[in-house]
Amino acid sequence: MSALTFAEPLPGLSPHTDFQLDAVDGAAGLFSLRPTEAPEIRLFVLDASVYAPGYAPDIAAPCRRIGLTSPQEAKVLLVATADGTSTTVNLMAPVLVNESTGASLQAILDGQGWPLRAPLGA
Repeated sequence: MSALTFAEPLPGLSPHTDFQLDAVDGAAGLFSLRPTEAPEIRLFVLDASVYAPGYAPDIAAPCRRIGLTSPQEAKVLLVATADGTSTTVNLMAPVLVNESTGASLQAILDGQGWPLRAPLGA
């Protein structure tokens, strides 16, 4: 269980900035992300290094905003969406985490060509 504090609210989840990140038992690299003050809200996020190992966005500038000196220090999480028949991940807006402080943000990677809904496993 990790406490995360976002630099700004996630889109659609204002005013929440404090979240709990919990590993999902039996699923390596799968986590639930819930606002501390509204635990009934839940997003699923995936560790990019496990589920999208070739994913290499330019995240240097947003990493500095959460106190990291290099992108390699960031835990990169991808928001997953399941529609009943398939699961997609948002490669355009990864969640970046400074694991030593819990400082986090969702980086919007405009102009890098990453899709908003990439099929998982494709």
